[in-house]
Amino acid sequence: MRGFTLGVLLILLLQTTGVAWGVERNGFDLSDALVPVAEIHGGGPAKDGIPALDHPAFIAADQVGFLKAEDRVLGLKRHGVAKAYPIAILNWHEVINDRFAAEPVVITFCPLCGTGMGFLATIDGRALDFGVSGLLYNSDVLLYDRQTQSLWSQLMTTAITGSMKGRQLTALPVMHTAWADWRRRHPQTLVLSPDTGHPRDYGRDPYAGYAQSEQVMFPLRFNNRRLHPKESVIGVERDGRFKAYPFSALEKSGTSFSDRIGDYPVRIDYNAAHRSGRVFDASGQEIPSVIGFWFAWFAFHPQTEVYTASPAR
Repeated sequence: MRGFTLGVLLILLLQTTGVAWGVERNGFDLSDALVPVAEIHGGGPAKDGIPALDHPAFIAADQVGFLKAEDRVLGLKRHGVAKAYPIAILNWHEVINDRFAAEPVVITFCPLCGTGMGFLATIDGRALDFGVSGLLYNSDVLLYDRQTQSLWSQLMTTAITGSMKGRQLTALPVMHTAWADWRRRHPQTLVLSPDTGHPRDYGRDPYAGYAQSEQVMFPLRFNNRRLHPKESVIGVERDGRFKAYPFSALEKSGTSFSDRIGDYPVRIDYNAAHRSGRVFDASGQEIPSVIGFWFAWFAFHPQTEVYTASPAR
């Protein structure tokens, strides 16, 4: 907890020693923002102070010696290629500009919200690449695209400023699971190499203790203490309806069960051993979902339904 406390103090110091902000922050014009400007906060680092990875290198699974079985990864399989992105690396970079075949994708992770998401990195056929703005909304990372300097909210999947304002990115079905689980499913997976070209200690967690604390470091538009703020939930949207599946409830419901989000039937697959879950539609097609902290899901979706455990089946 000591490292986490010192991190909080450092961020507060960075915030309080800066100049008074108007509608430009970290070099971004916020005057046309879709969200209240007063609710966009500086996280401490400057624009690109957290460096995105633009030319990620990968190694084969059987060459990986730096991951333990229980280490967390984001996994994506597309166009016949499987890749794993260790959270230990994402904690330090948050954005990875990558390609599957010739298709540009962006992998994103917000350590403050625990949310890992992947998107197609194209709008109207135009390829975008992304960086870390150093700004937050609802404690969640704001990306920016280098082509237009528009800011994008990860959890909203939407541009909130700039010429892209109101446009949405297409989410991909990224799996947030343990390395052992992903490797078992995809033994030929590639793995993001820790040889990133940046001097970072990927063996050290800069957010150690954060997930256990009830403290949320930045203001939220909506707050709800129904669950521990850092309770992990699977969040999913269908036809404008939102639902959260708390892990504490999923552990009582069995590994696979049917449910509904509004009128939309879904199947939830949950793996307690690897603290991972996926969501499928009635045809068996995976629906993009996100695993993250309860406070973050509720801050963006205060109208969310919350799954209540049924007896294990």
